[in-house]
Amino acid sequence: MNISTKSLVSNSDMIKNYKSCRKIADNTGKVFILKNNQPDAVLFSITEYERLSVFIEYMESLDENEIARVVSLLPIEGKRKTYTMDHLKSDLNEQ
Repeated sequence: MNISTKSLVSNSDMIKNYKSCRKIADNTGKVFILKNNQPDAVLFSITEYERLSVFIEYMESLDENEIARVVSLLPIEGKRKTYTMDHLKSDLNEQ
């Protein structure tokens, strides 16, 4: 996973500057919150949350074999790209 340094904030910055952290989330989709310089939490924009929720709900509707097919379509680490639900459905229908 590639994480932009623009999307990193400390726990104390989140507490002190929530509004500016929300702006970062709106611009980047998510903010990674660090506690003691270690990942602690993620703040998603509502747009990113809705996008992920659709995917999670879709995955929950699949049986084990269908999940295995979806997982096999995902790129290996380091060669990832953005997938839309339409792209995944299209790939599933081709197999």
